[in-house]
Parts: sequence; structure tokens; C-alpha cells
Amino acid sequence: MKKTVGYQKVLKWLKVNKKKPFPFQEKTWEAYLAGYSGLLNAPTGFGKTYAVFLAPIIAYLNEGPIPKKAKLGLRVIWITPLRSLSKDLARAMEEALFQLDIGWRVGVRNGDTSVSEKQKQKRAMPQVLLITPESLHLLLAQKNTEAIFDNLSCIVADEWHELLGSKRGVLVELALSRIKGILRFRENRVLQIWGISATIGNLEEALAVLQPDAVVLKTIVKADFEKKIQIQSIIPETIEMLPWAGHLGIKLADKLIPVIKKSRTTLVFTNTRSQAEIWFQHLLKIHPDFAGQIAIHHGSIDHELRNWIEDALHTGILKVVICTSSLDLGVDFKPVDTVVQVGSPKGVARFLQRAGRSGHSPFETSKIYFMPTHALELLEVAAIKTAAKTGQIESREPFVLTFDVLIQYLVSLAVGSGFDDKIIFDEVKNTFAFADLLEEEFQWCMHFITQGGTSLHAYPEFHKVVLDEADGLWKVTSRQIAMRHRLHIGTIVSDAMLKVKFMKGGYIGMIEEYFVSKLKAGDRFNLAGRSLEFVMVRDMLVLVRKSNHKKAITPSWQGGRLPLSSNLGAILRTKYSQVLEGNEEEEELKVIKPLFQLQEVITHVPLVDEFLVELIKTREGYHLFAYPFEGRLVHEVMAALVAYRISKLMPITFSIAMNDYGFELLSDQQIPMDDAIGYEVFSPENLSEDINASINATEMAKRKFRDIACISGLVFQGYPGKYIKNKQIQSSSSLFFDVFESYDPRNLLLRQAYDENFHYQLEETAIDDGFTKNTEKCHYIEDCH
Repeated sequence: MKKTVGYQKVLKWLKVNKKKPFPFQEKTWEAYLAGYSGLLNAPTGFGKTYAVFLAPIIAYLNEGPIPKKAKLGLRVIWITPLRSLSKDLARAMEEALFQLDIGWRVGVRNGDTSVSEKQKQKRAMPQVLLITPESLHLLLAQKNTEAIFDNLSCIVADEWHELLGSKRGVLVELALSRIKGILRFRENRVLQIWGISATIGNLEEALAVLQPDAVVLKTIVKADFEKKIQIQSIIPETIEMLPWAGHLGIKLADKLIPVIKKSRTTLVFTNTRSQAEIWFQHLLKIHPDFAGQIAIHHGSIDHELRNWIEDALHTGILKVVICTSSLDLGVDFKPVDTVVQVGSPKGVARFLQRAGRSGHSPFETSKIYFMPTHALELLEVAAIKTAAKTGQIESREPFVLTFDVLIQYLVSLAVGSGFDDKIIFDEVKNTFAFADLLEEEFQWCMHFITQGGTSLHAYPEFHKVVLDEADGLWKVTSRQIAMRHRLHIGTIVSDAMLKVKFMKGGYIGMIEEYFVSKLKAGDRFNLAGRSLEFVMVRDMLVLVRKSNHKKAITPSWQGGRLPLSSNLGAILRTKYSQVLEGNEEEEELKVIKPLFQLQEVITHVPLVDEFLVELIKTREGYHLFAYPFEGRLVHEVMAALVAYRISKLMPITFSIAMNDYGFELLSDQQIPMDDAIGYEVFSPENLSEDINASINATEMAKRKFRDIACISGLVFQGYPGKYIKNKQIQSSSSLFFDVFESYDPRNLLLRQAYDENFHYQLEETAIDDGFTKNTEKCHYIEDCH
């Protein structure tokens, strides 16, 4: 790389700090200075942030002396998926800028940013702005924001894999399309877009989504070395200690105490917030000496308390933190030298991401302990070990043609300075998500936001956007519509959350409305590691007082169900074969072998090319167990499909249950099954037709439509402190669904509900794959006990 002025200064700074750049960092700087956009893929802890952040810094230093009175303006937009990332990133960036003697300011803009700070940014934008996708759209929804991008040279999407496979990724795509459109009218401004990701399988597609422009220089920079990760399972003394099902894992909690004691700081990851609350209370119960050294961190804890915990992690005050995905990504806590994963994370990428939170340095080994919550999870971690060695990381499938997000985006632009529909159509068409958007579909969206579409034109509240004859731009002129729209910009739709506050003041966190509705005065529950007594709900606040009572219930939050990833399921099947063949590479397989030998004696263990079906009669009735290993969501549909196909052969009714490994049909009648019937029941032929016939597709699409209605602005979710109840939102969205079904069958939001339900919920390709590869050799085992 040519030793430019900027590069030499950065190199000197690194040398002072006894560091030198890795080859992938230099490749990134070289590509950036050559005008490339790109995607950086490197292991956690190797300096991905500096690799991309220092690139525009070097470019800025190469510009030569800048006049002291010159307005620097906004130079870099850094998009982060989590608020918790922003504070840590800002700290690292400010430290580097100070030591390099560069007068840039770093600002943070997200839901936790105060109004005064936002006003300060409006008067003078920082040179680096750390922002979430939702806040970036809020920025575009302000009047006269175009000028703030005058000096912008770089946009970075951090942890791009987390955004890619969600509608938040579409938000990023649309925001980038608008900023690129604004800068086309600026002379000599070249906008470079970079993504950062540690764990993703489809790198080329990820880059194509981030920067779809064919004429732009693009590259993928990939580190040519891997982070050392040490995965160790916490094995029970006897395999019988572990249940065959469950998700808490507290039976092995005693074995975790020595791990915590010998480490400086330990992060204990759980998969749900409820599980985190339970583990916090249980660790304090079995080891009271942790009091004052233990904390709990998840998304429903008040942000001030979360900030304190993050600061305490940096300074090493805390010995152990029980957490969820709120600490999954990119946060660099140097005192953390050990990570514990309680229960299977159900995906390789998620497991490796969490492992990388320890040993956050290229020369340290990341240590992660796996604590199974039931016996078969030992197999899952063995599969994860294999996937980590062979680099079998899950791909993230990008969303396309999400009309609800497009409608929200158009209204956001109209709330801001307004937009020209012809220009915006061209910009939107140049995104990956809407590359196949037809002009008539875009015009349908325009008709929807201006007239309410075909079925809502009689209601003035849906005439949100009007044409300003003075400048020919589409705008929102109603202050009430503009305010209500800004309140709910984003694609994260959850149940109504209520703040929890002490009677004498002080916020603790948030719980969902449905949980509060079940509480009576005097009931006790745990939140943020505290035992609380419920007093009342007043002004949408849950008022509580401290409780010293030992027994308390734990809140449950929706959305905590993690389905098994498809590629982890495929590796699992190979592990079953290894156990039976005596080819146990991992210690977990040796431990679990007695159970498999017992399973083989009683029934059968399916090999890679086999599909096991068990038929059992008990006091409850006749059971059919099938084991496709395709994940809970796929099994839910497969169970309904198999039940439908059997019912076509004879009149019969079933109750259905499923987990990540298989599904069960239970009937009070004997279930017919032999080779001929089995081939017909589990055949991949006529799959689409039979799926539609076997499930209530309309009812499932109606449930999916709730989120679409909220995102598109059909349903208003309420004001801060006065959110509309979840039942009312569901009822309102169902009403719109029924109206569209009856009077507007070509409604694109209605079509989207069915498409999303079929593609993302029903996962037809996974069902087809499961039937095709599993029915080549079926084993039907009867009378298993």
C-alpha cells in the first residue's frame, strides 16, 4: 500500500500503541482509498471496526490541512442494529480521534438519545453519527435534512448479518437509496458504502443487497485467518441428570460456580429474558457471595441500568452478568474472559457470535462453556463444533417486495421535505429488495397513501399524502398525521410494553401488557433481578414496591422461541450416525452414547438417509412420532400436512405437538401406516396444494397481517404512555384484513401477508427438502415402549 500522509500518521499511531495493522485492515484501507465500496468479513476481536473506521480517517488526512474555520459537517454514518453497540463504539472512536489529533466529534442517535442532544446535533452535526435504522429514517422524516449530507463520504452498516435477514435490513436499503439520490445532485461527492460482518454464509449476496449499483466498484475483504475458539461442554456426572426435554438448565448450576470463580468476568447467555431472570435468582440463591458482583442485562431492563452494567463490565467491577442477545454483538468488554451458553442457541452463527464476546483480542482464545438443558442438546453442541471447524455458517435470506416497509418509507419522506414520485421510484427500483417492483405496484402504493386505496378512499384519515402544487412534491400537511407517523417509524412490532416504576420513583424496566393483565394487587414478580410487589397500573405505568418474599413469578415475553436452523439440523443427522458407528470425535457423543444404544434397542436411531416414524399406543391413545429434524416452525406445518393426508384415507382427528426434532400426532383411533401409505403421506408431490388444504392459511395470514398493518400505518399503536392494547390492535388489523379479502382482493398488503406466511413461516422449501431426503428409506416402528 502506498504510504500516503494519512496512512503514515495512522501507522505511527498504531506503533505508539504497540500495534501493527493486519493484512485485511490494510486491504480495506487500500480498497477504500481506491474508491471501492465493500463488505469486510473477519473474526470477532480482530479489529473490524478500526479496519473500516480508519479508512475515511486516512482519506480525510490525505486531503491536507483543513482551514480551522471550515465546516467539517457529517462525514461518516455508522448504522448499528443495537443501541448497546453505540456507546462502546463511540468510546473507541473518540479515543482514536483524540490520539490522532483529529477534531472530529462522534454523536449517537437512537431511541435513548435525549431531545436536547438531538437539537444540538441539528444545529451542528457531528462528523461521525452512530445511528440505528429507525433513527436514520426519523432523520429523513425531518424538514430540510438534505443539507446535512453535503460532506458525507461513507456509510457503514455494522453487524450487517443481523440486519440483512429482517425488514430492518430493508429500512437500511431504502435509506441508502435516498441518501445516494440526494448526493447525485452534489458535485464531486462519491459515497462509499461498507458492511461489517463476522458470521455470515452468503457474503456475495450480502454485498449485493448493501450496494446493488452495478457500475460501482465493489469488493469483499476477508481475513485469511480464524479466531481460536475453545468450546467445552459442562457434562453432568450421569447422563440421567439431564431430562429429555426442557430449557432451564438449573440442575447443573452448581457446576457453573467454579467456572465463574476462576474467571475475571463471565457472561452467561440465555435464550430468553425469562430464563435470564430465573438464572439470576438461582445463582444468588446457591451462591449468596455473588451479591454485588452479579447483574442481569436484557432488553426489558431500563436503559440507565443497562448503561451502568455495560460500564461496570468495562471496569471489571462485575464478576458475572446474566444476559440475552442484548449483549450478542460487537461490544468489547476486555475483562470478559469466559462465556457460558445455557441451552442450545439453535444456530451456528449465534453461538460463534456469543463465543467471540470473550477473549476479544486476536491473540487470545475465546472460551465458551456450553451448559445443556436437556440430553439431546449435547448432540447440538457437537454439531456446532463440527460446523465451526468446517465453516458451515448459516446464510441470511434478505426480504424482498415488503410493501408495508415501502409504504412507511414513502410517508416518512412526505413527512420530511416531500418527494418526487418519479425520482423515488427509480431510486427504490435500484435496491435489492425492490429490484422486481413493477410500476403499477408502486402506483398502487402511491394511491394507498394518498387515497387509502380501493377500499378506504371514503375515510379522510387515510388520505395522508397530498401533492403540493407549488413545488410538485408529495407531502404530509397534517401535523397530527406527521406526529403519529414519526412515533412508530420502524419494523419491530411487539406487544404493548408498560414501564415498571417504584411507588417512590425510579424505573426498573418494562413488561408486556398481557403479563400485567394477569396480576392482582400483592402479586410478586421478578424483574431486573429484583423481587417486586405489584400495586397497581396507573397512567400506563406499573407501580410496584420492593418485596423481600422469596417466592415470586417470572415474567414471560413473547418472541423468545428460537427455531433450529436448517444447516444445524442437517449436521445433527450426521452426528446420530457417528454415535451408532462408534465414530465419536467429540466428548459429547461419548456421553450421550448410552441413550442412543437404549434408543436402538427399543426402537431405532435414524441415519442420515433415513426417516423414522414411531407408532405407539398408550393410555392417552394412538401416537405417531416423526423425526425430520427440520426445526419447530417447519414441523408445525409438516404435522398439519401429514394429519391432513392421513385423514383423506380415513375419517380421523388428531391433536398435534412438535419440537425442533420432530412432531407427534395423537388420536383416539388407530393410525394407518405401512410402506404404501407412508410413501403417499410423506411424499413431496402436490406439496403446495396439500399445504394450503391442510392448514388454515387465511387465519395464519391474518396473524401475519397484524405486523404488516402496524408497519404500513393502517393501525395506530398509540402515544407514549398510552399505547393501544394488543387485543385492540389485533382486532383492528383483522377487520382490515376481512375488508380487503371481501372488497379489495388485489390489495398488495393482503398479498404480502400470504407470501410472507408461506415463504418465511411455512418454509415450503424446507418441508419439500425434509420430505424428499427423508422418505427414501423410511422406518416404521410399531409398539415402542
